Amino acid sequence: MGQPQVIEGGCLCGAVRYQIAGPLGDVVHCHCAMCRKSSGAPVVTWISVAAGCFAFTSGEPSVHRSSSHAERRFCGGCGAQLTFWSERDPQNIDVTLGTLDEPERHPAIRHIWTGSRLPWIQLDKHLPDYAEESPSGS
Repeated sequence: MGQPQVIEGGCLCGAVRYQIAGPLGDVVHCHCAMCRKSSGAPVVTWISVAAGCFAFTSGEPSVHRSSSHAERRFCGGCGAQLTFWSERDPQNIDVTLGTLDEPERHPAIRHIWTGSRLPWIQLDKHLPDYAEESPSGS
């Protein structure tokens, strides 16, 4: 059996870097208001990975407790949002797709939380969409 695929990424200024060494989960476009507010973008695309396959390799991200059960990590220098982790699904971590070194290699497979999307956002008609979380909870 070969070595697991290693994917790298980091923040805009380069102070915080990370590595994913293991299987990748789903890639989803999230339209929830919390992601919108925390990123400053109308939609945030996330890739899920097993928490044990993710590691920060340089720099120390800042942590924001964004709800009673979740935290977001970001670069304290440039502000780039890097990860989302929830006590409701502690074995997984979501990584902002845009911070990967090669985000183009990982297309999204669905939209979630479209019930709170901005009305002028046009959804990709080829992807399923869910008003809240998708059935798998991603």
